[in-house]
Amino acid sequence: MRTSIEVADIFRAAGPAYRATHEGHLSLAQLKVMSAVEQCRTAALGGHVEACEDCGHWRIAYNSCRNRHCPKCQGAAARAWLAEREADLLPVGYFHVVFTLPAEIAAIAFQNKALVYDLLFRAASETMLTIAADPKHLGARIGITAVLHTWGSAMTHHPHVHMIVPGGGISLNGTRWISSRPAFLLPVRVLGKLFRRLFLSRLIALHDTGQLAFFGSMTQLANRRVFLRHLKPVRSKRWIVYAKPPFAGPEAVLAYLARYTHRVAISNRRLIRFDENGVTFRYKDYRRNGTDRQQVMTLTPDEFIRRFLLHVLPRGFHRIRHYGLLAGTSRKASLNHARELLSVATELKKDAPEPAETRPTCPCCGGHMIIIETFARWQQPRAPPCCTASTRETAP
Repeated sequence: MRTSIEVADIFRAAGPAYRATHEGHLSLAQLKVMSAVEQCRTAALGGHVEACEDCGHWRIAYNSCRNRHCPKCQGAAARAWLAEREADLLPVGYFHVVFTLPAEIAAIAFQNKALVYDLLFRAASETMLTIAADPKHLGARIGITAVLHTWGSAMTHHPHVHMIVPGGGISLNGTRWISSRPAFLLPVRVLGKLFRRLFLSRLIALHDTGQLAFFGSMTQLANRRVFLRHLKPVRSKRWIVYAKPPFAGPEAVLAYLARYTHRVAISNRRLIRFDENGVTFRYKDYRRNGTDRQQVMTLTPDEFIRRFLLHVLPRGFHRIRHYGLLAGTSRKASLNHARELLSVATELKKDAPEPAETRPTCPCCGGHMIIIETFARWQQPRAPPCCTASTRETAP
């Protein structure tokens, strides 16, 4: 049985009161996320009974909610996604690039999530593809995997896009592979200027066509003059684009992707305690350096839930996107062409291995567990035989 605290525990304990207090102010998507997190891996979703083929030990495993905002469900989703992405890796260095929205824009993004988050993706990807194609810089078509994060370490609203980019690309005439310098991909100041121009011009266009909505203290931004005055400081501000040094091999890229692609606002392992003082968790203060960067914060349950729900995405919104060589149906052909130019043989996996067994082995003898019974939502399995009653346990 687990002993650590989980986000689900906080939602089950404080969620009903939070819903009652904020009735009429929570979106349907937020309510669905709360319900999914609370019910994940409980009898509310049904489950199955597993038994060991060797010693007869058995256990109950409840179903997952599979909601993309649930901290418990993202591990399996990330593993499945990474298995598919492994075939896309090229034998080159990979860079990590981050595009971040200024605080003045983040406030607008929060009230217009679908539109502004999509604009963030489009402006950032077009910036990378444009500068990379410029002969003064790389002069090549590159590939991009982009992941949207909307949170800072303390769960505040902080929208930014993480990009994983191969260190090079296919020449514009398609005849050769052009490699970037070992520790340099593209100039970040140039990226920042183009990103700022593309984003602001398109944000203003959205405003001019009446597609942006403003509520509460921001209602005055519906006026075009007030809106332009609000944007004036960010027109001259430097927009930060951050580029990390390249990863040390494909394995490091996959390990990084595993941490970032299916991350949610806070993971269960960052939670320290949940008591009468509130919810205590670890976070990183990026204004500090060294060991001082790791800090501890305590929030009331209501504030913790409020911050968690800030990051619920609109229904159907894709938070992982691919561009350039990795885009859509042309990805396979582009990658094969890149491998040819890199003189790397394309391996055809005719006999694909069977998926690895994801069901935990028997805790008593390490034997293989098989499903012997399934049960529907809000039901419980049949009682076990008396001789095995002492071995019953609930799967974590």
